[in-house]
Amino acid sequence: MSRSLLNGAYYVVLDEVYRDTTVPIKKKNIKKILQFRAAVRKRLTPLFAKRLSQFVGVLNEQKAITQPDKEKSMKMPSNNAEETALLGMDDIELRNIQLQFPSARRFSGEAACTEVRVRTDRGDILVAVQGDRNKPAIITYHDLGLNYSSFQPFFGYVDMRALLENFCVYHVNAPGQEEGAPSLPEDYMYPSMDELANQLNYVMGHFGIKTFIGFGVGAGANVLARFALIHPKKVDALTLINCTSNQAGWIEWAYQKMNTRSLRSRGMTQGVLDYLLWHHFGRFPEDRNHDLTQMYKNYFTRNVNPSNLSMFIEAYVRRSDLGICRNADTIKVPVLNITGALSPHVDDTVTFNGRLNPNNSTWMKISDCAMVLEEQPSKISEAFRLFLQGEGYAVLALQKVNSPRSSSITPPPSIVA
Repeated sequence: MSRSLLNGAYYVVLDEVYRDTTVPIKKKNIKKILQFRAAVRKRLTPLFAKRLSQFVGVLNEQKAITQPDKEKSMKMPSNNAEETALLGMDDIELRNIQLQFPSARRFSGEAACTEVRVRTDRGDILVAVQGDRNKPAIITYHDLGLNYSSFQPFFGYVDMRALLENFCVYHVNAPGQEEGAPSLPEDYMYPSMDELANQLNYVMGHFGIKTFIGFGVGAGANVLARFALIHPKKVDALTLINCTSNQAGWIEWAYQKMNTRSLRSRGMTQGVLDYLLWHHFGRFPEDRNHDLTQMYKNYFTRNVNPSNLSMFIEAYVRRSDLGICRNADTIKVPVLNITGALSPHVDDTVTFNGRLNPNNSTWMKISDCAMVLEEQPSKISEAFRLFLQGEGYAVLALQKVNSPRSSSITPPPSIVA
């Protein structure tokens, strides 16, 4: 019987129920109603039983289709032993497989550093030494919101390890910027950019360094450039990333003033965090490298002393112009000037490059990145290696230990960006 007949019988019963509840029942009609109900029940019962049996049959057929046939699967042809093992693998073996989540990214590299406190005229600063002190020196200086740990992944990079076998790296930290640093006293006069550069003299005297190769980023690049201007004979070469040679503009000054005020009164606010991310990564960093951006967010929030950072930012925003010109007084040592194509400091590096001597300077713009050490370490390591080779290093490194730069070595022309 079709579904329409079932529905029709169903409506007939409903009609009888409706009339029974709305119309007074006469005694002579009770017998007829009972007989009609019995006839309907007798007619519908086998139909429901038939439909139920058909439904159960469909379920059994579907189960038979989806259930794997173990006997047939075991007899399937196999090309090699590996396929046979996979086909015979039991489901219980798969349950023993557990997901392995990658560990969170962090700054610390594999190479160990020895932390040394160096006394200066403006208080003690922390210097982390990486490598043999009898080898030629490389001095690094970090950017805003960071410290020496930001250089460890780059110098621990596989392409840099062989190069660093002939060098010793001295990571200099600005006062109060190391991890776990206590808050500086309220009456502490934070050094200016020129005074921060002068502190490098104390570092060189403490470790017995006569000349070094500078490697700086952002604010640290500005510090190393100032030192090279005043003491050109103490610097063999400079690799500067996102270096600014002029003083802060009005927009930068206003932003940094708001940041320093927030850091002192409320700590690491969202506004300061957004500015630091823009300073290092440019615009829309999460669209390019989400995990790296998240790592820096966590670092700025958990590992940076806000009051100490505010002093460093204020010293940087009060910086003076380097006062250099291509046709007059400029940096006399070779300079490798690097920036990222997506960095907000591209124009600053272009201005800085226009004030350098083109005979001993090279400007490089690395594509598809803003924070070049983190996003393109292979390109920077190759450029740094070629730059050192052009200055006579890496081959004659053992002959230049703790000695002034030899005048007999004629550097070849600077590398082409």
